[in-house]
Amino acid sequence: MLQFLKRLYLTGLAGFSVFYAGNIFAATVPAIEDFFRKPDMVQPVMSPSGQYIAALMSVGAEKRLRLVVLNMDDLSKPRVVAGFADANISDVHWVNDDRLIFSADDGQSPYASHQGAGLYAVDREGRSTVRRLIKRSWSKISEAGVIDHELSALHGFFAPLNDGSDDIIVARYNLDNLHELRSLTLLRLNTRTGLSKTLTQGAPQGARHWVVDAQGNPRVVVASVGAKARLYWKPKPQDEWGLVQEGELFGNNALSFDPLFLSSNNVLYAKAYADAKADTLSLVSIDLNNKPLKPEPVLSLKGYDFSGGLILDEQRQGLLGVNYLTDARGSHWFDPQMKAWQDKVNELLPATLNLFACRNCRQAKQLLLTSYSDRQPPVYRLFNPQSGELTLLAPSRKWVSAEQMASRDLEHFPARDGLDIPVHITRPAEQKGPAPMVVLVHGGPYVRGGEWGWDSQSQFLASRGYVVIEPEYRGSTGFGTKHFKAGWKQWGLKMQDDIADATLWAIKQGFADAKRVCIAGASYGGYATLMGLIRYPELYRCGVNWVGVTDINLMYSINWSDSDEVWKTYGMPVLVGDPVKDAAQLEQTSPLKQAKRLTQPLLLAYGGEDRRVPFDHGTLLRRALEPHNPNTEWIFYRDEGHGWSQEENQVDFWSRVEKFLDKNLKP
Repeated sequence: MLQFLKRLYLTGLAGFSVFYAGNIFAATVPAIEDFFRKPDMVQPVMSPSGQYIAALMSVGAEKRLRLVVLNMDDLSKPRVVAGFADANISDVHWVNDDRLIFSADDGQSPYASHQGAGLYAVDREGRSTVRRLIKRSWSKISEAGVIDHELSALHGFFAPLNDGSDDIIVARYNLDNLHELRSLTLLRLNTRTGLSKTLTQGAPQGARHWVVDAQGNPRVVVASVGAKARLYWKPKPQDEWGLVQEGELFGNNALSFDPLFLSSNNVLYAKAYADAKADTLSLVSIDLNNKPLKPEPVLSLKGYDFSGGLILDEQRQGLLGVNYLTDARGSHWFDPQMKAWQDKVNELLPATLNLFACRNCRQAKQLLLTSYSDRQPPVYRLFNPQSGELTLLAPSRKWVSAEQMASRDLEHFPARDGLDIPVHITRPAEQKGPAPMVVLVHGGPYVRGGEWGWDSQSQFLASRGYVVIEPEYRGSTGFGTKHFKAGWKQWGLKMQDDIADATLWAIKQGFADAKRVCIAGASYGGYATLMGLIRYPELYRCGVNWVGVTDINLMYSINWSDSDEVWKTYGMPVLVGDPVKDAAQLEQTSPLKQAKRLTQPLLLAYGGEDRRVPFDHGTLLRRALEPHNPNTEWIFYRDEGHGWSQEENQVDFWSRVEKFLDKNLKP
């Protein structure tokens, strides 16, 4: 599919010519701000009746994201219904056709990542006063006129009810004496009065992962106590909780079961293994009325774990389809009418991925459509299923020219031990011959790294003439159990070998100049950057590490990080390394302990309010490098956390990266 889309783009770009020499373009190079500024529109979402669309738009002199509502009768007149001069609105949901809820993220001010997003409610017309339902953690934004009758910051939005009322479901985070999460309690909250009532009385100990039925009754839960994980359910809302399955929280016998939805006839849809021999997670259905329980595969994706969302019918009783992620996102429709509409849209827009978003999908007069590609940021449209016509709603980033963007593909290569490694590769437009390369290592590490679509970081680097590869090294999730478990206790070892093998593969393919390669990444990616320079000095001329781990033992010992004791006690010793049993290994794979071997030019950047990787990781390494590495550059954003939330810091950081790469990867 992606190769077909790529051919369409190349056909359309045949008249666009860029002269490439090193990293110099004859055509105008887009400004750094074009990649990292806020989009004009994000998160459009349709009301239950389909008559209105709520969206976030960059409005006002402050260019903050505000909540706007558009009426289908006249899309040219968006109404601003809520906004703050010093915060961006985010995470919008319809409660009913007249009521909306949203959060607020002050991403351009100090300590933004630790203020909390709160929860607010407002009427569609914007005439009523905004009500704050959940407090922000400790710092307020300017909220003139906001009604203050709310729950504490230890609450968060859980799910809409879709019953026509003004109520929603929220979760309360129950902490222990060490301020670590013990369990979640669900409450039904009225968005007009702020009054709530508990829904989960008598819940099992350690209840955390809830599934509610179409009426909002909690019916399925995964609970964890110590190293154990247990799945419970109720045959009827008034019944007692019954144990269904038990397993470990981490390790080889972990409970690999993620419940998603319970139908009216007690069929549970979940992410699980379809059978004992399966390597990847599927979407399965399990009839909880029949014993023994037997998972039936609903959707399996060869080579990929199922990851996506369920698209329910009008009464929330069954599935119309599912969204999924393989190399790219897509939709699989069980409903023939929805499939026919999808096919029609794909005919009209053959060069992009096209994803529907709708409420009461089969009865909707208009379907909200998001279209994008590797070169094209999201464009929002409306599709009329009766006429088959498309109406442009808004492009998310109208200033981005797709013709100037780079192509992105997912390739595979065998690691030195034969394990299949996926790797995303972004190549500058019209690149001819080997180019300087940046190996961009994703964080986590136990997450999926990337997907096919427009990405600000890789596109920015490609716009400056750099090939960018992003390997999904062993330990990355989404590619099956074998791939994931192969990365256990392999920090700095086989995980690092995979990244080096990806580098050598790109050179062998003729994409990269072997003498001009830099490695870069954040968080775990920052750790891998440092270990790449240590273990493979012949491959990498330089490194960029932001908010990166510099010593695994510090992850255990720094007590003001946000790593909880359950993870440190049961998870890290299995997946990362035991500080006692694996002491020798952790010594050899510590960039801090091996700092004398770090001699290449290095850019380090840390945030003073980082709770994931506290800035001590950076300051200790900087001190260890001072005696022998004069080519170390240091950036410190005092008010940032784990990554840069403030737009001015994003631009500042990447401008420094650009200068650093130009300095060290010149022809």
